[in-house]
Amino acid sequence: MRTKTSLSHVIATLVARPREKTFGLAVAMALAGGVIGLQAQGAPSTWPVLPETFESTGGGGWMITEYRPRVDGAVCRTDFVAVSPDSKDRFANMVEWTAMPRDGGVFCADGKWRAKDGSASGTTPLQVFIKDGVVRRAR
Repeated sequence: MRTKTSLSHVIATLVARPREKTFGLAVAMALAGGVIGLQAQGAPSTWPVLPETFESTGGGGWMITEYRPRVDGAVCRTDFVAVSPDSKDRFANMVEWTAMPRDGGVFCADGKWRAKDGSASGTTPLQVFIKDGVVRRAR
């Protein structure tokens, strides 16, 4: 039987384990940082609208196009195309986030992307909020 566990309980449990104290502390700091970061970003309704084309969070002049996040059950997802700085190469990808209800909409975080051909994968710091068909990106 599963029970809900608070973030503070998880952090306390991880930090309390002597053998895993360093790892537990690192995880606890990362979790707390994520919560604090989310609070510092302000109300999602004030975030800028996410355009379908924008510069990659990875930088280097790469552009992301055809980005249309949507809620699909317990996840948010979208297909997208990564375009090289010289616009000669285009790579088909997809990203999926954990979907969480928030402020009357859906907050999408902890994104994981992968190339459609399976050649690459990774994570994205990009967080989005979807409400009434409007997609916003965290600051």
